[in-house]
Amino acid sequence: MTDPIGALALPPATLPSTGTTSNGGAGATSASASGAATGASLLDPQAFLQLLVAQLQYQDPSNPVDTSSFLNQTAMLSQVQSMTTMASTLSDLAAAQQTQAATALIGRQISFLDPDGVATSGTVTAVSMRSGVGMLHVDDLAVPLSGVLEVTDPATPA
Repeated sequence: MTDPIGALALPPATLPSTGTTSNGGAGATSASASGAATGASLLDPQAFLQLLVAQLQYQDPSNPVDTSSFLNQTAMLSQVQSMTTMASTLSDLAAAQQTQAATALIGRQISFLDPDGVATSGTVTAVSMRSGVGMLHVDDLAVPLSGVLEVTDPATPA
């Protein structure tokens, strides 16, 4: 009988360990992810579905796979998809928040350390985003939002 995991042509190191065998003992394969594996190297939803179909296709008819394990696997897939969506949403939210914080400083007086390490202050005239980091433009310098030491209202003319 053909090994269902081998039929997918997936490298064994990419399969997460579930502590169970795949087809009731007939050609069963239990693979674990390497210790250095990250969430990105785990199965994506398409590979999971391929593995599930292969598991059903090659199961031993005299010893079928328990349906509760399929429900658990499906629930885990749903949780992973939800967490991936949430992480993407949080990343977008953080970028929007940083943009809002940076634009709120236009026209404000800020204190910061210049490239030579000298405390300097000036008025923010523009804002740009570079690789997700808000950059405040003061004269000819671009100051990262995290480099701001103090924010004050600009001096009012007398």
